[in-house]
Amino acid sequence: MAARSLSRSGEFLMDERLSRARIALEGLSVGDSFGEKLASQARNLEHIVTNRIVPDGVWAWTDDTNMALSIYENLRKYGEIVQTDLAQSFAKHFDWGRGYGMGAARLLSAIQSGYHWQEISPQLFGGKGSYGNGAAMRIAPLGAFFADDMDALIENAQRSSVITHTHPEGIAGAIAVAVGAAIAWQHQHDALTSDAFLSMISSHIPESTVKNKVEIARTLPKETSLKELVAILGNGSLVSAQDTVPLVLWMSAHYLKDFEAALWHTALAAGDIDTTCAMVGGIVACAVGVSGIPREWIMHREPLPTWPFEDE
Repeated sequence: MAARSLSRSGEFLMDERLSRARIALEGLSVGDSFGEKLASQARNLEHIVTNRIVPDGVWAWTDDTNMALSIYENLRKYGEIVQTDLAQSFAKHFDWGRGYGMGAARLLSAIQSGYHWQEISPQLFGGKGSYGNGAAMRIAPLGAFFADDMDALIENAQRSSVITHTHPEGIAGAIAVAVGAAIAWQHQHDALTSDAFLSMISSHIPESTVKNKVEIARTLPKETSLKELVAILGNGSLVSAQDTVPLVLWMSAHYLKDFEAALWHTALAAGDIDTTCAMVGGIVACAVGVSGIPREWIMHREPLPTWPFEDE
């Protein structure tokens, strides 16, 4: 369903959905670039975060943002995920310099060489498929886009995920983050408890380690030490969905209305900082809007390219 063929009411809905997706994309890309900048200063991370020292210079974004841009473009063009087109966009804009993982690099290089994604993706990691955090890292704009239709959200999150991540854990992680973004938008004007937020997300996650750890996250109060949080929930250092998404959702739940605090606390957990911050940024932006993202941080972020937004 191309946006240009919609009725007037359909065009209004499409505009509303794209507006939400753009907000999530802003939060994701700022979080990604913020986390990447801090990761490059890992030796001084605790000092920087504790003293809230905003890094100087341009904050370069990574593969997290690059792939999220393709998702946004796909939704803008079709109003839903069209897998062949999305896979081609992932491959077209693949850039080693953005920090892609080996599995994604192999897949996207193969697509560039003429292979179909369905030939390669299920073969990754010994035929088990990837359960990495890559499908979840890019998904927040999709969650925001379909925030008014949870069934469509889950279906399209699955479509988006399996292009690169066919393992159930990778898919579950992506669904969890997408649902988190949707619920953040739905309750942007509500006083939502952390337990309620996590409970609503968990109810939509397929049975998985991701779901089990989100349930554990519900039991961990805000006063839980960072060391304990990381030991129980992970911090992305294993680059798996189940080692990344539970902490991301805990951070989002406890700092849902404070973009800066959410990102600083997430960064202090270390691990895969650009990816955890990208996910948290994408979710929390849906609750606070672009106005809730520090203007200074947006100015530091490397400018986004124009190709995903053509014809807007």
